[in-house]
Amino acid sequence: MTKVDPRLESTHWQPGPAGLPRALHGIHPDRALSLAEHRDLHGPMALMRADDLIAVTGQAGLHGHGGAGFPTATKLQAVAAGRRSPVVVANGSEGEPASSKDEVLLTRTPHLVLDGLVLAATALRAREAIVAIERTRPHALEAVAVAVAERAAAGDDPIAIRIVPVPGRYVAGEESALVHLINGGDAKPTAVPPRPFERGVGGRPTLIQNVETLAHLALIGRHGPEWFRSIGTTEEPGSALLSFGGAVSRPSVFEVALGTRFESIVAAAGGESEPVSAYLLGGYFGTWVRREDLWGRHLTKNDLAPLGASLGAGVIVALPKAVCGLVETARVMQYLAEETAGQCGPCVHGLASVSDRVNAIARTQTTPKMRDDLDRWSAMIERRGACKLPDGAVRFLRSALVAFADEITEHQHGRCQATHREPLLPIPHAGRDWGWR
Repeated sequence: MTKVDPRLESTHWQPGPAGLPRALHGIHPDRALSLAEHRDLHGPMALMRADDLIAVTGQAGLHGHGGAGFPTATKLQAVAAGRRSPVVVANGSEGEPASSKDEVLLTRTPHLVLDGLVLAATALRAREAIVAIERTRPHALEAVAVAVAERAAAGDDPIAIRIVPVPGRYVAGEESALVHLINGGDAKPTAVPPRPFERGVGGRPTLIQNVETLAHLALIGRHGPEWFRSIGTTEEPGSALLSFGGAVSRPSVFEVALGTRFESIVAAAGGESEPVSAYLLGGYFGTWVRREDLWGRHLTKNDLAPLGASLGAGVIVALPKAVCGLVETARVMQYLAEETAGQCGPCVHGLASVSDRVNAIARTQTTPKMRDDLDRWSAMIERRGACKLPDGAVRFLRSALVAFADEITEHQHGRCQATHREPLLPIPHAGRDWGWR
């Protein structure tokens, strides 16, 4: 039996609205589904030609679930247009510390992810199908290795699948960093263009999709676009996996229909376990939003955009009023500064300087000039990196300056309203693989 990460063993699999769960349908809370169990549950999957897969994916309206939300059909079309046989990569390098959704898929229902990978690879006539998984998630590596071996023994897949371990760095899962690693380099972002769909692994057009996206793709391939659109909204159909943590009664990974009211999502996590001041949406590239601004909103891009927020990597964390949001922001900013690939001056020096200022504010060692420095330095850092690390860090910081504006004023007077000093947000510590290879 494949073991699972102990952090996930207490996960509560919450039923959602009608038609859910989908990607999490039939999974066990403590082990992976075998190939036989997977096929009994989901039935056979018919392979498709590229044009047909692109058409049904476009009709379904599937978007990426790795954070950027790019239309999946558009990525498929771009790779299919290449002149050389492509490569398809399932991106399971879940570098976001607050997220566990991809690990849940890989450790509980790996064959659904592999179905999506094989479906895309055979449609595009790819030469290689690769699953990239963090070395720091050994349970996911083991579960997928067992699943790949099961499929190889069955002999049903027309393409072989190989697993590539990825360093446990925040930016190692960025598309160009993955390509550079698979090509034998370090897992560091590279300059674009060319983009992976133009010239990626081995110089070939490369499709890189998040593992949740591939799981949804496998379901669309079985059930069709109308089924996929039977939940969600017209503009944003389907469902999404959420990693919900913080001050809720049942922190867990669960599945919700896109367009669900935010209060209903909180209720699915058991409701707030104590008074909450703000929510973090989207992870450490995401945004802090005050609780009162979220109530009545729906889980859609259009409804969250006026708040400067999005679902991003599918992370939601409830911040208790007893915990200082500035301290939590300072912890994350220091982590992001330490995660730089060391390739761009604005990122290396800029994020370190910003982190120092935020730490000073969090320690109530602040002056109005420090706040001005953060605004000025953020503008100098933004859009000047080889990857999106500086942009994500700046977005996260700016949201904190808005959400915790009153607390900043208190800190300027040497006061902090927080009463609880234990850290809330997960930050990788000693023992983590800090290498790039």
